[in-house]
Amino acid sequence: MKITFYGAAQGVTGSKHLIEVGDFKLLLDCGMHQGRRQESNTLNKELPFDASGIDAVILSHAHADHCGMLPVLVRDGFAGKIYCTAATADIAKFILEDTAGIQENDAKYFNKHLLPGQPSIEPLYTQRDVKKVGGYFQPVPYFRLSQQWTRLNENIRFKFYDAGHILGSVVTLLEITENGQTKNLAFTGDLGRHFLPILRDPEFVTESAEILITEATYGNRIHRPVTDLEADLKQIIAEAVTKKSKIIVPAFSLGRTQELLYMLHKLLDKNEIPSLPIFVDSPLSQKITRVFGTYTSDFDEEFWKDFGEKGEGAFVFDGLTITGSIEESKKINDTDGPCIIIAGSGMCEGGRILHHLKNNIEGPNNIILITGYQAEGTLGRKLIKGVNPVRIFGVEYPVKAQIKILNELSAHADQKDLLSYVEHIQGLKNIFLVHTELPQAEGFKEAVLTQHLGLSVEIPHMGQEFEV
Repeated sequence: MKITFYGAAQGVTGSKHLIEVGDFKLLLDCGMHQGRRQESNTLNKELPFDASGIDAVILSHAHADHCGMLPVLVRDGFAGKIYCTAATADIAKFILEDTAGIQENDAKYFNKHLLPGQPSIEPLYTQRDVKKVGGYFQPVPYFRLSQQWTRLNENIRFKFYDAGHILGSVVTLLEITENGQTKNLAFTGDLGRHFLPILRDPEFVTESAEILITEATYGNRIHRPVTDLEADLKQIIAEAVTKKSKIIVPAFSLGRTQELLYMLHKLLDKNEIPSLPIFVDSPLSQKITRVFGTYTSDFDEEFWKDFGEKGEGAFVFDGLTITGSIEESKKINDTDGPCIIIAGSGMCEGGRILHHLKNNIEGPNNIILITGYQAEGTLGRKLIKGVNPVRIFGVEYPVKAQIKILNELSAHADQKDLLSYVEHIQGLKNIFLVHTELPQAEGFKEAVLTQHLGLSVEIPHMGQEFEV
């Protein structure tokens, strides 16, 4: 068996891992690179392998850095099936449509404002390319619901565990027979955390597995409890109300936006924050939140206690406005503080958040609230590192707004969670750390080897191959 890492290798985007067993080629995720625009555009320009040679794809979840290159894969000749949960298939269609739309709109905007001598840009793919992907999805339920494996060929079968990261996310366990020997390989995708609202906690793999490909986004960090986050959020909102500030929140339309709405609704119901206008400026969030209502069986007990048993919708409440059209989005600028504006993208690399940052980043009374991991090279990373000025749509803006960071809402496991997951898998021999930058990976590798001296722990670089 050969494993080649074509993305999320010493980085947190572009997840693509190729498993070759004999002549069969299985791709784990097909994600888009995000971050430094020129570097990402170069990496996304073409796939690093022959799309027509891929026999099947297993998709861990529907974030664009895991599914965003599927239209290119299909356009370039892929003819197999894309295996994922039904929720992931439903959401991925919206994510891909939105990603194509952002590329088309950004290309139009950039080309309209070109400086002399600058070349025009083209979108990576179009809505027409996205529509072709839907027919390739093959929904597979969690094993806890079906009690059945899914067979890819006579030598490979798999099952899905709940990863607890976002709706529909999975940990994949592959059983692979080669040369008369059977090995198990586990792939975490993005691993969630325990005790977060809405979704069930991650399920541990119960079988032994010799090989683990695991994310290590926060491999050298321990998250604070969610209760600490609630206290900090209440304090930020109280400050905004006093100073009549606008709170600008870059948030992924999938996962983070729903978690924020859940928490704000809960705090409002308990009268722990004052009522103030809250905007979700994202047509994509509106579509995805509707999908959440279809899969409430995947929600945890906390959801049923807070809202489900009362017959309340967790993501709808007084004072909340969800905008769809561009005109509605522009009207938000006319709203005085205090207010909260939640918009994508989560790393400030595209979409409507850029317009809200452009319009509010120079206001010293305003607050930019970062609630998740910001990859190297992204505008979000520059903001948390204190870069000033920053470039938005090719124009430099001085950063006068306050930058506040609440990483405790992150849907990624921390070092403690990751170590626990490793410890629950029996028979491990080889661990590959992906979806992580090098300092985090090295910190987690050291933590693993401190407890498990006999393990082989690799931090693969882009394009690196391993025979296992």
